[in-house]
This record gives sequence, C-alpha cells and structure tokens, in this order.
Amino acid sequence: MPSDAAIDALFPAHVQTLQGRADHALRLGGFDALVCASGLPHGQFLDDQPYPFKASPQFRAWAPLPDAPGSFVVHVPGATPQLLFHQPEDYWHKPPELPDASWLKSFDVRVLRDPEHAREHMPRNAAYLGEPFPDIDRWGFAAVNPPAVMDSLHYARLAKTPYELACLRAAARIGAAGHAAAARAFAAGASEYEIHLAYLAATKHREEQLPYPNIIALNEGCAILHYLDLKVQRPPQRLSCLIDAGAQFRGYASDITRTHVNGGGRFAELVAGLDALQLELCAMVAPGVDYAQVHLAAHAKIARLLKDLGVVRCSPEAAVECGVSGVFFPHGVGHTLGLQVHDVGGFMASERGGTIEKPAGHPFLRLTRRLEAGVVVTIEPGIYFIDLLLQAAKGDARGREIEWSAVDALRPYGGARIEDDVVAVPGGHENLTRPPLQQLLAA
Repeated sequence: MPSDAAIDALFPAHVQTLQGRADHALRLGGFDALVCASGLPHGQFLDDQPYPFKASPQFRAWAPLPDAPGSFVVHVPGATPQLLFHQPEDYWHKPPELPDASWLKSFDVRVLRDPEHAREHMPRNAAYLGEPFPDIDRWGFAAVNPPAVMDSLHYARLAKTPYELACLRAAARIGAAGHAAAARAFAAGASEYEIHLAYLAATKHREEQLPYPNIIALNEGCAILHYLDLKVQRPPQRLSCLIDAGAQFRGYASDITRTHVNGGGRFAELVAGLDALQLELCAMVAPGVDYAQVHLAAHAKIARLLKDLGVVRCSPEAAVECGVSGVFFPHGVGHTLGLQVHDVGGFMASERGGTIEKPAGHPFLRLTRRLEAGVVVTIEPGIYFIDLLLQAAKGDARGREIEWSAVDALRPYGGARIEDDVVAVPGGHENLTRPPLQQLLAA
C-alpha cells in the first residue's frame, strides 16, 4: 500500500480540483464563498450519550478529518482555503487532534476553542453546505444548501481525483485484509459474531469506524439482503457464509462481498458461476458505458446461470422478460462509491439537476448515469432464495417457470453475492478489490 507521504503528495492537486469545482458552483449560484461544515454530534433521546459522530461528506471532501465536530472549511475564490478546527478545552473527553501531516499545508489552519468563534471567520455572501445547526440563522449565511451549488458539486463528485482513487485503493486493501480473516474464521467454524470480531481485528476498525454495519450471515441468513443479527451461537451445521463488509481510509469507503461454501454440490457451482459472471460484468465498466446496461446484462447472465443449474425451466430470455430473474436477483447490480458508500450524483441528468430514470421494472438500481474516467462503482450481482419473493412467484405465472425441487435443495444455503469495487479508467477498468484479496487469501 502506498505510504501516507505518497498519498499526501496527491493532496494539493486534489484541493486545486475542489477549488475549481467550487468556483464554478459559486458562479452558478451567485455566491462569493463556500462554507462546508463538519457537523455536530447528536444526543440520544432522553439520554446524555451522543450517537457516534461522522463528519459530513462535503467537509471530508476537503479535509480528511472524520472526527472533527464543530469544524469548518471556508473557501473564497482566489484565496487559500481556511480550516477552522474546533479543539475544545475538555477534561472529560479527549479533544480532537490535528494530525502531523503534510496535507495541512494546503490550508490556512485556525484552531478554535469555542465553536462560536468560527462566526468571526465567515465571509459575506457565503453558501453554507452541511446539516443546519440550531442558531444558524444568526450566522449570516446567504443560503443553506442551495440547490444550484449542491447539484453542481454532487454531479462533479462522481469522478474521483487521483488522491481520492489512492484513498479508495487503500480502503480496498484494508477491507481485503478483513475479508481474508473472515474467510479463515468461517473455515475454522466461527459464529457470525466471531467472524465479525475477526474482521474488526484485521481491519483495525472499531464498529463505529466501519462505513456501514457488517453483514455476516450463515446458512439461511444469507437470503436476507441486509442481515445484521450477528448471532453469537455457532449453528449445528455450516453450509454457507455471506460477508458484506467494508473499511475506511481517510473517510473513503470500500464495499466488498464474498460468499463461502462449506463443501461442494450445486450451491458451490452456483457461487463459482456467480463469481465468473461477476467478472464479466466488471469487464463492462469503462468510460462512456451506460451503467443501466450493466444492470440489465446482470439479469441476462443470472438467468443463464439459473437455467444451467436447473433452477428455472424457461429460456434465459424468457426468465428476464417475465420477471423470473428478479425473483432471485431483486436488487441493483451496484452503486457509486466514494466518501459515502452510496455516493451522490448517480441519477443526475446534468450539473443543473434533473433525473435519468431507471429502466422500467428495476426500481432498486442506484446509478443511471454514463460512466466516465475516475468513477468508482460496485459490481454486486446476487442470487437468493427469499421465501417472501418465492411465495409471491409461486402464486402467479412465474411459478410455472421455476423448478421447485431445485429451489428446495438450495434454500438452506440462503443465497450468494459477489461484490468488487471497480473504477472506470481510459480504455477499460481497474478492479480495486480482486488483487489485494486474492493475494491475502493465497497467503
């Protein structure tokens, strides 16, 4: 993995890109300055404990400080951006600290003991981006989250800078270490919770640092798309394990899924076939590609695999046409990835807003734009045996096209999903997940 110094060396150019995007967005909105707030902690209802804090993505795009509540980045065109870093005097808790990192040289850094002092540094006619705080009306911002500025920045943020790609590669490597440890724990007979602990130890993450809660399911639990139970008890038999878990590096996320099988048989063939078709879908990622077509191709390939495995009776084309493929693959093929696991801008028609509609019959697709160089997406086809969807299909015409004896044999395994993080690059794609994960699994 590149050193912090090597990644820091990419940061000044990243900030220059952000400044150019901000200048353009401010002109569109008619503002003279941009203020990005990290946000404030939220207290739990009728309790004196806060929820885990996570700085806003607008702030983290400028400053890799995920734990800096009450801080701001202030951009005025033509000037060095200011980082207003809130470091309270506090003996109850450890105050946030600025890292000893060269990226800070890109800012005029001001350390503030009282967040109220940040008001003194707010420029005139400024657009504020972030969650509104209780007394925001007293701060004199020209607008809060103005759509013209937000739309322009969100549209541009889909394509990542070289610095951001370096962070995403690092997040993928950290996530790969967790997945390798999780695979070993499953093979050793661990419970869902024990696999989760092995993942945390390998990634050196606390639970609140994960980009999303780990999905670690055994057997029938693999059929629940967002399974979060993490049972402590070890089941009497271990048939399958689905692990959907990511990691973070400087606020950028990885999102990786693998499905493991204990033994051979038809479900092992299903997982192997899904892995092969997932690589074919990854190979489709390239600048200029309509991502919706990748999703439709996933349905066609999954229908072919289901036919080959004897799960459906009709042709693959008919399985897609009549909705049988959707019984087994009910979600989108993937989404954008970056500062947020489901990053912004995926449906936007232009920097001025608007929506590119999803293909008819595919309501859960999360990205409809054409890809461009630097866009990072997940590719995550899956095949599941979900009782709710199977029962619905059994009650209509789709049920006649399903081989129910095959379904009954596969139902105890729950389902399978394979997910890689992939970036569109000139002439093709780069898979961020496979190289580090294959290296660690082979070790």
